[in-house]
Amino acid sequence: MRIRSNRVVLPTGIAPRTVVIEAGRIVAVEPSGVADFDYGDLVLMPGLVDSHVHVNEPGRTEWEGFATATRAAAFGGVTTIVDMPLNSIPPTTSVAALETKRLHARGDVSIELWGGVIPGNTAELLPMLERGARGFKCFLVHSGVDEFPNVDEAQLYEAARELAPTGAPLLVHAELAEHLHEPQSGDYASYLASRPQQAENAAIELLLRVARETGAWIHIVHLSSASALPIIREARKEGLRITCETTPHYLHFTAELVPDGRTEYKCAPPIREAANREALWEGLRDGVIDLIVSDHSPCTPELKRGGFDEAWGGIASLQFVLPVVWTEAQRRGFTIEDVARWCCAKTAELARLARKGTIEVGRDADFVVWAPEESFLVSETLVQHRHKLTPYLGEVLSGLVKAVWVRGHTIRTQ
Repeated sequence: MRIRSNRVVLPTGIAPRTVVIEAGRIVAVEPSGVADFDYGDLVLMPGLVDSHVHVNEPGRTEWEGFATATRAAAFGGVTTIVDMPLNSIPPTTSVAALETKRLHARGDVSIELWGGVIPGNTAELLPMLERGARGFKCFLVHSGVDEFPNVDEAQLYEAARELAPTGAPLLVHAELAEHLHEPQSGDYASYLASRPQQAENAAIELLLRVARETGAWIHIVHLSSASALPIIREARKEGLRITCETTPHYLHFTAELVPDGRTEYKCAPPIREAANREALWEGLRDGVIDLIVSDHSPCTPELKRGGFDEAWGGIASLQFVLPVVWTEAQRRGFTIEDVARWCCAKTAELARLARKGTIEVGRDADFVVWAPEESFLVSETLVQHRHKLTPYLGEVLSGLVKAVWVRGHTIRTQ
């Protein structure tokens, strides 16, 4: 099978190329030649690797399941998802639970699994790695579900010491409870004030100490606090193995424009002010922020009822990572190559997926074919998530996905 485009996104830049596929993998990248599929001036990019997705199956499949999640991923150009260890029941915190999750993990795209760190499961970590867990996630505050309790400082150190020799990342929800308080009302301003940037910053300071003392790879998930960027920058200068991600909703929305009563915008940490958003973009520009993921965390519409003090916190966004990121990135002078680095190569590196993330010989033939110049309206009929509730409804976004390939097979063509 031979696929060509005038705009193939390679590790070295964008160029006209023909990609040759055999048995689901890339066997050659040629300057020119006859092709079975010629996409002309459409962009041929590595399929996105979304390394932060909550599918919730089994146990809470009514929130989202693998069938709907992977269909939404494919519609958005995501060819690999890495599922978080919560909010499924059981959570993926043991070898038995990992195998249970794997029985359900079928769909339109490739699926990988994170394990979870909770109090008392340290003995399960290395066996879970041996059985394919890509790394581990933990919380420093209540996770939102009782079956996935957060760790304290001693338990965090214990997990880091266990994982340090393996090279597997420890992903951490970085907020500290002593800096949080209950919202005083159900409006967004009160909710935002209840989770200040200091809660993230103090947690990140703790994580730097853990990385310094254990040598573990610590990854900060869904960074929203731009004031933490200098802390992370200094840690990098020190040589600590600290990486971090942010999300499309922190890069697109602003607290000033969150509509009253619209709890589909609620997430933790919260969407912050416009100045904070721009500082996050600068963090991407200078490389302090490594990658962008959806943090797709859907629920039933019933759980989004009430005020911001009561509603479930999580944003449904898996389908729209590429167009949201591209819409905002191009406004700030970033390139398609930047998007491929943040959403394909770096996310694959985090999950230690050596065959994903770039168009090179030996990699899986996972591609998204898209038109960066075309725009579209996000409507309910377009949304492929199990539930249509997302803050992106009504948004006009740039970057229309035309075709998706997974391991050498086209699974969607518009």
